[in-house]
Amino acid sequence: MLYEGKSVQASVNDDGIVELVFNSQYDKINKFDKTTLDDLRAAVDCIKSTQGVKGLISYSKKDKYIVGADITEFGAHFQKSEEEMIKWLGWCNDIFSDIEDLPYPTLTAINGMALGGGCEMSLSTDYRIIDPKGIIGLPEVGLGIMPGWGGTVRLPRLIGVDNALEIIPAGKSIKADAALKKHLVDAVVESDKLVSVGFKMLKQAIDGKLNWQERSERKKSALKLPMMEAMLVFQSAMGMTKAKSRGYLAPVESIKTIQTAAGMTRDQALKVESKGFARLAKSSVAQSLTGLFMSGEYIKRKAKKQASAGKPVQKAAVLGAGIMGGGIAYTSASSRIPIIMKDIRQEGLNQGMSEAAKLTAKLVKRGKIDEAKMAGVLANITPTLSYGKEDFASVDIVVEAVTENPKVKKIVLAEVETKVTPGTVITTNTSSISVDFLAEALKHPENFCGMHFFNPVHRMQLVEIIRGEKSSDHAIGTAVAYASQMKKIPIVVRDCPGFLVNRVLFPYFAGFQLLVNEGVDFLQVDKAMERFGWPMGPAYLLDVVGMDTAHHAGAVMAEGYPDRMKPAEKTSLNIMVDAGRYGQKTGKGFYQYAPDRKGRIKKAVDPEVHAMLTEVQASGTKELSAQEIQERMMLPMMIETIRCLEENIIDTPNEADTALIYGIGFPPFLGGALNYADQLGLKSLCEMADKYAHLGKLYEPTEKMREMAVSGQTYYQK
Repeated sequence: MLYEGKSVQASVNDDGIVELVFNSQYDKINKFDKTTLDDLRAAVDCIKSTQGVKGLISYSKKDKYIVGADITEFGAHFQKSEEEMIKWLGWCNDIFSDIEDLPYPTLTAINGMALGGGCEMSLSTDYRIIDPKGIIGLPEVGLGIMPGWGGTVRLPRLIGVDNALEIIPAGKSIKADAALKKHLVDAVVESDKLVSVGFKMLKQAIDGKLNWQERSERKKSALKLPMMEAMLVFQSAMGMTKAKSRGYLAPVESIKTIQTAAGMTRDQALKVESKGFARLAKSSVAQSLTGLFMSGEYIKRKAKKQASAGKPVQKAAVLGAGIMGGGIAYTSASSRIPIIMKDIRQEGLNQGMSEAAKLTAKLVKRGKIDEAKMAGVLANITPTLSYGKEDFASVDIVVEAVTENPKVKKIVLAEVETKVTPGTVITTNTSSISVDFLAEALKHPENFCGMHFFNPVHRMQLVEIIRGEKSSDHAIGTAVAYASQMKKIPIVVRDCPGFLVNRVLFPYFAGFQLLVNEGVDFLQVDKAMERFGWPMGPAYLLDVVGMDTAHHAGAVMAEGYPDRMKPAEKTSLNIMVDAGRYGQKTGKGFYQYAPDRKGRIKKAVDPEVHAMLTEVQASGTKELSAQEIQERMMLPMMIETIRCLEENIIDTPNEADTALIYGIGFPPFLGGALNYADQLGLKSLCEMADKYAHLGKLYEPTEKMREMAVSGQTYYQK
């Protein structure tokens, strides 16, 4: 044994080949934390000083090679100065460069995945082989940074600039077959033969049958790319990336880094990369995105603890086979949790099963599953028109997803309570009706809570778990467990009109209605908010949500918070509802919708709408700057989120911000409403709000906000 650490081990076999093995003794996975980096440094030093070595193979004894860097430790590095960070990156890069400079062939055998630092480790060797289910890539831009351990240097030199510019700025991770086509790996090998084939390839290289020296030299030299071709490649990539990366700095910075270093040697290029990485790491975008990642880890830990008070769900039931009920049934079934789908109409059941079949067929078409698995998913859904005492007696949880009518919901909830065994958890999928109000229909409200899924269920990751006044920890825990089993993000909130997500969304919509009533063009508002970072502007979002749905939820908000959410006059939403323009579902809303040649629904400007809106725009049209529009749109949402935190509707800023990002598409690079408030500073936020005091209580900071502003407090501990 050359070296034996807690995470990395190195030994030489009888053929003179070093086995550099990643096998963490303290974690279920291999990742680049301080211990692993220190181990790798020590192991490489031992390898360099060992005589008679003919080759090196690196592999893992875990079920994955290396999943990347330890983000929790990275966060600490991000707090350092740029100079300190560049020094640390230089120390790390020396390790990988020392592996690359070994005077004999080297190879990485990748099982499972090699992401981020794991990919960069593999790039330091001459060859890479991967198992058929393996994934390799550089996803760093998703955290607001870019590769910092040679990814922007070695990948373009290895697979070509055009291929590298498809992977790095997009933060792509690619499957084994695609990696082989791009020459990112040299072979795809079955898992059980991965290491043995690696030894055979190394022996071929040692015997001179493979030109490993050329491969190694290519990664150390300047990019071999004609000037004109380089200019076209980089210009094209930059144009496409800028158009897609509103608010995100890393995709553009990674292209600039590759371009700047194109004519440099490896060591020179690594210095350029380190400087670019350090700049990004100090940006608010990186702080927001790494903070979002950390919040996600916190929520996972909290959900695990909450779920321990309940029980894992072995079998579920959903009442209602509409859009939501069908989506819940499909998501449960595809997560291998059998589910009964009950409806009062055969047409409803047919529609629900048809939707599930359509979603699974798409997965088959994309190669995600085969037809046998598709059949297995559909077999996990049992459609029924009756309760069937034995069937419902065996379920662990029921999700009521009937029409959003409180009277109907109460009748259905009271009925299902008599069909399940005592202690079965019953939940309601409501977006706005009070859980405490619905609980009045039940004899055992302690077994009841809200479970608010978002549409479309199979795509939206958030599930709001609503704790009623009488909801037990067992009920909450079981609902959290069920959501987690479906790979959703469960966030527990307390009962109030709109709960968390809709409660903070509707002040945003209220800000929009005020702007339109003042004469601001809704197209200008949509453009300003999309430029701000939202995936769609408020008018487009209302079309997607549905005007009838928004009108109903808005009425609930107005009743619950009349001081700030009850409109003083008729709004554009009223006009749309009165005209039967409910948005995408009817083909017309603020925009008009029609399928394109491929059947995808596309929006277009409807010339009728501006004329319709003159009814609420008595003073004519009005022009505002994008900044003023953005301030007037964002302030109500941010203040209402703060109110929810102050009223203990949500426990922590982490959960509030995560819910907004995954529930309504709040721009992730801003980190959520509370993180964004910290970035602006509460003093500046209150001053901004005071500019719009004439618009009413919607823009009024809370007393606690003003107190925190004076004392310089933040929502996140710095």
